[in-house]
Amino acid sequence: MRIPLGKLLKPVFPLSAEKFPEMAAQRFGAQQDMDKTWFMFEPVARTLVDTFYRTLDDPRHSVLVPYLESVAPELRGIAYEGAGMGLTVLDGLFPYRKRLPAFVHGPGAAYRCLVYIGAGLVLPRLPGHPARFLARQDPFLRWLVMDGYGFYEGFFSWRDVIERHVTPKTIRGYGVRAFDQGVGRSLWFSTGANVERIIATIDTFPAARRGDLWSGIGVACAYAAGVMDRGAITALLEAAGTHRPSVAVGSAVASIFREQSGQPAPHTDLACDVIWGADAGAVAAIAHEAGRALASPDGGSAPGYERWRSRIGEVWQHRTAEVSA
Repeated sequence: MRIPLGKLLKPVFPLSAEKFPEMAAQRFGAQQDMDKTWFMFEPVARTLVDTFYRTLDDPRHSVLVPYLESVAPELRGIAYEGAGMGLTVLDGLFPYRKRLPAFVHGPGAAYRCLVYIGAGLVLPRLPGHPARFLARQDPFLRWLVMDGYGFYEGFFSWRDVIERHVTPKTIRGYGVRAFDQGVGRSLWFSTGANVERIIATIDTFPAARRGDLWSGIGVACAYAAGVMDRGAITALLEAAGTHRPSVAVGSAVASIFREQSGQPAPHTDLACDVIWGADAGAVAAIAHEAGRALASPDGGSAPGYERWRSRIGEVWQHRTAEVSA
């Protein structure tokens, strides 16, 4: 009888939805607000983990895609992220198949941003140098892999990454910044989306790294489970200070993720309204226009992905200045 690969690999990749609140409790101790927050985070974590193991068990598109499409629309993007995790592990074990590229350029194309993040979530556990993996991915979106990498390390290796501010030596160049964007996203979950804990944690980091951390908070605030009200989002934006454009960029990236998922979310609209004064659809349109404005997406002194992000930040600053005038 064939033993499912997901079951065989569980000792190597011991991921479970329960791990997320356990890790948060290890870091901050028991917190009253965590139970309520994790009740809202739990469907996200469980969808990610379940889809990861199902992809390991049977990655055939004819089986995998109908399952992904059966997931509730508000969680479907997370399911594709889990599929990216599973396909990347399979490519690491059986590199001759190249399942991830076939999926990204095939049935997963509409969710490619989230698939790449999923790939990054398992990359720290696979052999080989991250730079070699990145070199094989889309030149513009490859940095989302490093975002996923940063999320994993920020959450599960928090003693090094959060407390000691260590960045893996294998990550270089712009990858360091994308890594920090993922670390910022991880803070949203590990702090239980608590405003005070988020601010206090970011303030321990060197000033040069805080912008990318705040950008990750912007992504999580607008895309992840809606656990914040208008006042809390406003408090986060104000606390970001000079890094408010980074929060705005993160929320714009999240609006693209939400657009890809094909399912509007009230908390994404709320975050975009607080930060941009517009709903998620309008912010996504701004982000798309910023991409079209790039003269050469893959050229220039900085990666196209960062030039795109910088352009979004400039648009936010211009809009904010107009409102204030």
